[in-house]
Amino acid sequence: MEGRGGCMKADQDKCIACKRCFPYCPMGRIQTFGRHDKIPGRVYIEIDQDACTDCGMCLRAKICPVNALFQPEEPWPREVRGVLSNPMIEFLGSQTPGRGTEEMKTNDVKGTFLPGEVGVGVELGRPGVGAYFRDVETVAMALMKANLGYQLAAENPVTHFMSDKTTGKLRDDVVNEKATSAIIEGKCKLERLPEVLKVLQDVAKTLDTVFTVEVITKVPPEGEVPIDPILKEMGMWHSINSKNNMGLGEPHFTFPDEKQ
Repeated sequence: MEGRGGCMKADQDKCIACKRCFPYCPMGRIQTFGRHDKIPGRVYIEIDQDACTDCGMCLRAKICPVNALFQPEEPWPREVRGVLSNPMIEFLGSQTPGRGTEEMKTNDVKGTFLPGEVGVGVELGRPGVGAYFRDVETVAMALMKANLGYQLAAENPVTHFMSDKTTGKLRDDVVNEKATSAIIEGKCKLERLPEVLKVLQDVAKTLDTVFTVEVITKVPPEGEVPIDPILKEMGMWHSINSKNNMGLGEPHFTFPDEKQ
């Protein structure tokens, strides 16, 4: 795994402003130029440090012909950008790379989602917009304030950055940081799903970014997807996809609806 990451920068003494790195920025923030104050005629690119998410894409692409791009490590709270934006950086709280957790991928071992429960994840900032943590906080607090029994995923990075997990309040020192995307993960009872989705519909109108919603449920032996009729009744477009647990993980979790 890579280090903790930091601000993406271009070395003014090396950069030749060839613009080859421009298409590799998901945020489109490698877009301005500066004139070198010591080398006559030298023009270099400038990266918008406030809008950059430190994803490291331009650096990992190895597209710079003069190796001008570099990413020195930065102290807290700047480092949270790389944790959520650079998939090569491991979040120590979950010990997995990326901005979320394993979710349903290890459900056969962990039993995270039981029959009658629904996982609801809200990914802010994707595609290609990014999200400031102040918007992440707005959504998290709306979910918790609604008192619908929404349980936050403890291993999720966003949960880790909360100062009050009962209200969804984030630490004050991270709310002005930005990520390529950030995921709020949790679960609720199946019967509360319509109310949770209504909260998300309402809070979406107050945000300065976009988000997508994932709804996770264990499929019963009959093969019917419990959330499908609920989403249809609410008029929500959705795509039924599956991630299949093969039951090869050990120790295997025994679900209440399984035969012993």
